[in-house]
Amino acid sequence: MSDRELYCDSCEGVVLFETPFCGDGHGADCPELVCTGCGAAMLVAMIAFRPARRRAPRPSHRHAA
Repeated sequence: MSDRELYCDSCEGVVLFETPFCGDGHGADCPELVCTGCGAAMLVAMIAFRPARRRAPRPSHRHAA
């Protein structure tokens, strides 16, 4: 099991959270955590974003009438 100290809304303070047994096979990297003080569950998700690609401005083709 993995232990971390995080803020718990129910306990209103920093408390030890632990990773429960993970049936999904994540092991210590399981995103589910449980507060050891009150038993509240927390889901921690890491999301990575790719920076948006900037497109070159299109040249305007204006012709004289």
